[in-house]
Amino acid sequence: MTKTILITGVAGFIGFNLCKKLTKENFNIIGIDNLNSYYDINLKEARLKELQKIPLNKDVNFKFFKENINDKSVIEKIFKKYNPEIVINLAAQAGVRYSMENPSAYIQTNLVGFSNILELSRNYPVKHLIYASSSSVYGGNSIMPFSESQNVDHPVSLYAATKRSNELLAHSYSHIYSIPATGLRFFTVYGPWGRPDMALFLFTKSILEGKPIKVFNHGEMSRDFTYIDDIVESIMRLLKKPPIQDKSFDTSNPKPDTSWAPHRIFNIGNSAPESLIDYIKAIEDNLGIKANKELLPLQPGDVPATFSDCSSLENFINYKPNTSIEDGIRKFISWYRKFYGK
Repeated sequence: MTKTILITGVAGFIGFNLCKKLTKENFNIIGIDNLNSYYDINLKEARLKELQKIPLNKDVNFKFFKENINDKSVIEKIFKKYNPEIVINLAAQAGVRYSMENPSAYIQTNLVGFSNILELSRNYPVKHLIYASSSSVYGGNSIMPFSESQNVDHPVSLYAATKRSNELLAHSYSHIYSIPATGLRFFTVYGPWGRPDMALFLFTKSILEGKPIKVFNHGEMSRDFTYIDDIVESIMRLLKKPPIQDKSFDTSNPKPDTSWAPHRIFNIGNSAPESLIDYIKAIEDNLGIKANKELLPLQPGDVPATFSDCSSLENFINYKPNTSIEDGIRKFISWYRKFYGK
């Protein structure tokens, strides 16, 4: 029997690529996105057009709804009509720096919107809720690599605070209402069809236009860049593995990376941080153009380094990301040139 899966943020970077993969599987897909203007709406619409071009087999349907998860009554009608067995919440107000300028947008979507998804997952019981958290929850931590067993109660951005709140809300719903829920702390996802506000997109665009690129912390930064196909493959493997209660959980020594509730949190990254300077060089090599670098101080809310320990997820799904930044950047630039005619 064909299962129904609901994806919020389906016109976003991860949502779009995941949906492409799911169309080749035996799922009915319900996609929701409000197509907000945080970044180029034309890119989001182009992603949707790509999805609509994909030939579907007779057991697969894809339906798109331009709606906002903040509007509970509208989203409830979709839950009631389609009764999804799996829900993947990727809708969010993204961007660390923008959260400094417009915190209310993060409160509305990342907290109010997510609480609506939790409540509807309770009222229309789902078998597995997967939701996007972020590596930004590690905040002021300086112990590398970042592990799910570490304390994450010191966020350095409003965006990170909303994502940590998501984890706590989801755990509470899992405990009280027995909703199997998995939170994913994404580490700097990149690749074709990526977000225009991310470094790879910004650098490529500026270099091709002969403009300087802004290099923060004077280039003394590193990120655990993770290619989109590795992210998608990991989520696909998680779909059929909802978390269960850890009956060995010790309440006298409560560890952050496990729970008596059917709730798990995983890092999802490449576990191989790259320096920002090396990342820029890989872009320069692929473009055949030298970048003009504008060296700037570290921005408020930003962190100098990220590095994921993904051993828990790798052991759980038997998969390890394997795309090098050279291959990933090459594929992105090939897509970028074709899409924008550069």
